[in-house]
Amino acid sequence: MLAVFASGNGSNFEALAGAGRSGALGGTIAALFSDRPDSRACECARALGIETVCPPVGRFRTRIEDERTWLDALHARRVGCVLLAGFMRRIHATLLDAFPERILNIHPSLLPAFPGLDAIARAFDHGARVTGCTVHLVDAGLDQGAIVAQAAIEVREGDTLEALEARMHEAEHALYPSAVRRFLTEPWRREGRRLVFESRAGEKHRA
Repeated sequence: MLAVFASGNGSNFEALAGAGRSGALGGTIAALFSDRPDSRACECARALGIETVCPPVGRFRTRIEDERTWLDALHARRVGCVLLAGFMRRIHATLLDAFPERILNIHPSLLPAFPGLDAIARAFDHGARVTGCTVHLVDAGLDQGAIVAQAAIEVREGDTLEALEARMHEAEHALYPSAVRRFLTEPWRREGRRLVFESRAGEKHRA
């Protein structure tokens, strides 16, 4: 069973849910977990008939004060893998230790470039010619976990930030479900800061 954590408009959650409905995700989404009960992500989940769970977050803005309530809710639903999709709080030891190498995130840059907030705008303002998105394992560092998959996006002449953001979201919605499916259904191992997948034919494919 999978759980998705989301805080915002839920477009990546929708992409994951759509892949799940078509059997292309490699697992079943048991619930959407959110720190914002009024978010569009929660509206989307309810519209799709997916359970919405909003455990307490406590007094802090950027992290969950007591992750044990979230962990209990995950265990109650027999969740084995967590997918972050625009979740705006850092994950810490209680959840990380309970799901070692089983929490994934998608970030809108080609990591290790531009970790953290506002990655698309920072790449655009920096004058990057190529940016992209990265699916990675979540660890205690900020966007530093092993890379699962990446997709490159050219920054075109005359681009606006809005046009680049639109292409980024399109790339994310394609990359994240396919990376999750591969992560869940194909053998892999860590090699440095990335995952190496073994195809059924025995050929090596680097993420």
